[in-house]
Amino acid sequence: MSKDLQKRLIFGGIALIIFIPLVIMGGVIFQIGVALLSMLAVHELLHMKGLPTTTIEGILAMLAAFVLTLPLENYLKFLPVDGNVVAYGLVVFMLLGATVLGSNYSFEDAAYPIAASFYIGFGFNALLDARLVNVDKVLLALFIVWATDSGAYFIGTRYGKKKLLPHVSPNKTIEGSLGGVVSAVLVAAIFMLIRPQVARPYNFLIILVLTVIFSIAGQFGDLVESAIKRHFGVKDSGKFIPGHGGVLDRFDSLLFVFPLMHFFGLF
Repeated sequence: MSKDLQKRLIFGGIALIIFIPLVIMGGVIFQIGVALLSMLAVHELLHMKGLPTTTIEGILAMLAAFVLTLPLENYLKFLPVDGNVVAYGLVVFMLLGATVLGSNYSFEDAAYPIAASFYIGFGFNALLDARLVNVDKVLLALFIVWATDSGAYFIGTRYGKKKLLPHVSPNKTIEGSLGGVVSAVLVAAIFMLIRPQVARPYNFLIILVLTVIFSIAGQFGDLVESAIKRHFGVKDSGKFIPGHGGVLDRFDSLLFVFPLMHFFGLF
């Protein structure tokens, strides 16, 4: 076992020991923690483009992700059901207002921070929505993504020959991708045998079919982040977890999986 793999396993295990209990516990601490992670992820996206987050625009972009992530209507009772979306829209208007107040700040300049905050905030909000409904739904998504990553890595390393998308991620292979999907299906099946209620409102077989879709979506989310990093010429989005990179490097797949689970009515 290489030193890099040992480092990934050690620090990945430490991260899981911290993260999983927070997921199970849920509540305000978990929600605020996820919202803070969304701010860090936006910081990473801005940093990749060379944009400072200590400016008004940077602070507003991180704030936009924060308010979009949190279910604000649970805390501020005067807000409507979609209070977080309304609050997000107001922060976006403030970002657009900077195009008027700053002579050298154009609509195109504001578009990247807005897109970054939506990309991050929308995905993390779906994570919190899933946790509000049932912790099993969150664990299902986590197991699907982790099984996909592990299966793709080990199958791809051992049997991978045909490149998946070499212009985006040179190390990913078609064999690895298929191995990731098979691993996700196996893990999802085992999880459903232990926690049958996680399949609601569907049955066992339909969830297995959906698992294939979620696994592919997770891999696509990973490729999207790879494309962003390749565009800006960076290896990792940040240094949040040693050996694993930044927040985006760890949550890029989940940002795609949770909204898709919501779309299919799993929560």
